[in-house]
Amino acid sequence: MARYAVQLRQDVERWVSSGLIDRSTAEKLVLDAERRERKPFGPGAVLALMAALLFGAGILIFIAANWEAFPRLARVAALFALIFGGYVGGAYARLRGHVAIGEALWIVAAAAFGASLALIGQMYHMSGDESAAILTWCAATALAALVLRSGPLTVAATGIADVWLAAALTGGLTASFRVDSPALFLPVAAVLFGISYWTRSQATRHLILLSLIAYATWHAVDSDTFQIAFMMAGVSACLFAVAHILPAEVDNVVRINRRLPIHALIGFLVAMMLIQIDVEGESSFPVAAAVTLAGIVGALVLQGRESRGLRWIAYLAFAIELCLIYAITMGTMLGTAGFFVFAAVLVGLLALLIIRLERRLGSDAPQAEGGNA
Repeated sequence: MARYAVQLRQDVERWVSSGLIDRSTAEKLVLDAERRERKPFGPGAVLALMAALLFGAGILIFIAANWEAFPRLARVAALFALIFGGYVGGAYARLRGHVAIGEALWIVAAAAFGASLALIGQMYHMSGDESAAILTWCAATALAALVLRSGPLTVAATGIADVWLAAALTGGLTASFRVDSPALFLPVAAVLFGISYWTRSQATRHLILLSLIAYATWHAVDSDTFQIAFMMAGVSACLFAVAHILPAEVDNVVRINRRLPIHALIGFLVAMMLIQIDVEGESSFPVAAAVTLAGIVGALVLQGRESRGLRWIAYLAFAIELCLIYAITMGTMLGTAGFFVFAAVLVGLLALLIIRLERRLGSDAPQAEGGNA
């Protein structure tokens, strides 16, 4: 973003000298660029955020370690004071212009609410499952994000929802965990996606899209059939095509700085990997491998110039795909020495390919792909 602002200032001066725009318009353009260039989370702000988070974690650990030493009323009062102080203190810090500190205090308050659910439930021997507790924590954090219009709180609520999803899929929290239907994650994700528009949190939308890919992957693996993976690959390919054909219109909806093709490529690659594993040793494996390689090349041709991140994902996928093809089709034909020779040649060719593509695409690629929290 900084490089863009510097370049814009130079261009604006050239446009004024050429008579393309007047001085008033030039000043407005430069002012808008400077406002967008200011980062509320610089190095000092990040350190302040980390300090506040560590301080809050220390308080929570201290309370938990000395839980029995506190009178019951003092326990409840301490927890509520931490929640109230975090939210009110964060709002005060935000009003004073300390954005990072304010967001950190809100995160501490949200964490304190989650800890309160567990500690108070333990203190009063309340029965109930952890699934409901996690969802309650997620809902409370999402509500706070909505009221305070906080991007980091929206990300935190999404992270809590992802924890619930992982537990619902694996049952890995405790023996008493009652697994609700993982499909409940879909409406929760939709609500959080909607909140992210209000809180202007691109990070939340990225996280939700990746979570949906993980959710679909689990279903494909759990069902032990390639039909779901095939549908996942088809949907991902369609999303990529639409995002390429109508980039502005699609980004007006998802608002992730035109990065939907990256998510679509990841979904396509994961699905095709599952399909290839499922058809290993069958006559259809070469077809699946060819489709995967074609998809990688197609993504590079269509969107490689627009996104460096997509290019590197494609490079990595290309290398993994070649290794997979070797392992399945050639692994029994070559010994250890042959493998190392093959690997050396493969890596060399891949390096040469990347160097050539970067020279061709890198100079015209966008310099920044920033996003908001």
